[in-house]
Amino acid sequence: MMLTQLVAHHGWEKMGQIIDIRCFNNDPSIKSSLQFLRRTPWARTKVEALYLKYARNVLKKPKKTERA
Repeated sequence: MMLTQLVAHHGWEKMGQIIDIRCFNNDPSIKSSLQFLRRTPWARTKVEALYLKYARNVLKKPKKTERA
């Protein structure tokens, strides 16, 4: 879920720029990225930190309502 939301928000290209790991830059997929992140604690930590930043900035903001 976390990775899916980040990819939906940033896209693979931006994810690869933010966190320079091969599974984001070369033929990226959710499956290969999850396999890599499960085996690589330092990369998983970076993705978790990016998600927390995303959650603070995007998910917590109240949606503006238009007034008539």
